[in-house]
Amino acid sequence: MPLQPIRTEADYDATIARIARLMGAELGTAASDELEYLISLAGHYESEHSSMDEPVPEIIQSIAAENGWTLGTELPASSRQATTWRLRTRTLELGSRTLVMGVVNITPDSFSDGGHFLSPEAAIAHALQLIDEGADLLDLGAESTRPGSRAGSAEAAVSADQEQSRLLPVLEGILHVRPNAILSVDTYKPATAQVALASGAEIVNDVSGFAWDPSLVSVCAEFNAGVVLSHTRGRPEEWSTQPQLPPDALMATVRDGLAASLGFATAAGIPPHAIVLDPGYGFGKRFAENFALLARQSHLLSLGRPLLAGLSRKSFLGRTLAPLHNGDDAPPAARENASLAALTAAILNGASIVRVHSVRPAVEAARIADAILAAS
Repeated sequence: MPLQPIRTEADYDATIARIARLMGAELGTAASDELEYLISLAGHYESEHSSMDEPVPEIIQSIAAENGWTLGTELPASSRQATTWRLRTRTLELGSRTLVMGVVNITPDSFSDGGHFLSPEAAIAHALQLIDEGADLLDLGAESTRPGSRAGSAEAAVSADQEQSRLLPVLEGILHVRPNAILSVDTYKPATAQVALASGAEIVNDVSGFAWDPSLVSVCAEFNAGVVLSHTRGRPEEWSTQPQLPPDALMATVRDGLAASLGFATAAGIPPHAIVLDPGYGFGKRFAENFALLARQSHLLSLGRPLLAGLSRKSFLGRTLAPLHNGDDAPPAARENASLAALTAAILNGASIVRVHSVRPAVEAARIADAILAAS
């Protein structure tokens, strides 16, 4: 079941049933983390609905007391939790240290570095460099989802066959040299995900959160893949004309969209501990909306899953720097310092993974942000 605030008595009953199945979970495991969270949510719901016929079951109160868990309040909204992320063949520890995901764009038209790594040789060399600089995992993309592209539509500029012809030589080349590398594929196409997972990818990163092609969920479930589910409002060709939302409405839209993707995934057989959520900075958010989302990002931790933040070189950063560039948006190459500032804010607001183009500076910034979190 999705980990989210309980709104109805039916949700409450389902939560109690899930708690019963998790009883006896070993402390420090993902199951224990889920048990603690569910107990907290159940107590919070009961405390706000004192007219319920039955109180929180005594066994739940007993489990909470034994482990020192607070009953009746939700987990701190700003606190990321130590947990594990189950991938296709392994697991990653999340929460104790921020993980850095390096971006490898195998495209001619990505907004930041399109065409720089289009040849397999250049892309493989770049990927290996990112690993040497400290990337914990890599995200390989062979179709641009930049604003204005036709990605996700019936008129998508890149077919599945073309996407695979770009992607597979690079994926296989990286694993030939670094067989233990953890690779994610940035795709919404089921056929591409299937061949990539069969070729050694561990993770599918779908910027649409299974919205652009819902059949992708069955591929991810079949391969037991780790998944990143992002929030996207509309499609790339619509983003520039969408009305701007007030902060509260924006957060409700993002949260409800992620909750829907999470629910769809778990209903299809993908377990919660295989899922990481991404707020989707720049994906259907107007310029100022991204800052409102970043300031409130920690609220999304109430969904019960770790967060990945992809802020690197985004256009809203370039727009904010325009006064320093004679009124013009700062070009992508001039957004690195701003990217590090945004990355640090994301970590302090609950991100467990950051997706970046320049790895070594991000690794250093993450170390500082992690030290601040440890000290607090």
